[in-house]
Amino acid sequence: MLEQRIQQQFIDSADLKYQSAQSLSPAIAAAAHAVVACITSGARLLACGVGPCGALAQQFAAMCVTGFERDRPELAALALVPDATWSLCSDAGLGDTRLARQVRALGQAGDVLLVLTMAGSDTALLQAVQAAHERDMTVIACYGRDGGELATQLRETDVQIAVMHERAARVREVQALVLHCLCDSVDTLLLGDQEIML
Repeated sequence: MLEQRIQQQFIDSADLKYQSAQSLSPAIAAAAHAVVACITSGARLLACGVGPCGALAQQFAAMCVTGFERDRPELAALALVPDATWSLCSDAGLGDTRLARQVRALGQAGDVLLVLTMAGSDTALLQAVQAAHERDMTVIACYGRDGGELATQLRETDVQIAVMHERAARVREVQALVLHCLCDSVDTLLLGDQEIML
């Protein structure tokens, strides 16, 4: 019984990834072009999320800096994380502005903000997107379900990667694959199409 449940998890995850491959590839390609335009102009990438999506943002920034599957120069990327230290700002009345303040402090015109979220309703992320727009930054938003309020905040020049599924675990699995595809696409655009040596 338990083994069947485990096997079903694999099947459900594989099904969603298979269904998402064709629908998400144009948006991932657009995101890769936005990242390369940012990097080659001397700008930088900022990434953020809350909870498990915050961990994905950290992973993405690390892959940009340290490399994905090929040796290449470091890309200027930083994860903005509302960790325990930033929660102390709540005592100063800053509340959910912690990510937005980091975007305003570090972001400049031409930079890219990658936002990872499940439902697109977290106030801290919504304010971060608003701050990015104030700084004339491009936003790449990778979200689940219908993107909630976040999807309505995005501009025509932003990139939306919508994982249309209700279950958070499945969405995060696809988001992780999206980030791998994004890193691989950026490397391909920067370095050319090469065989990956394992």
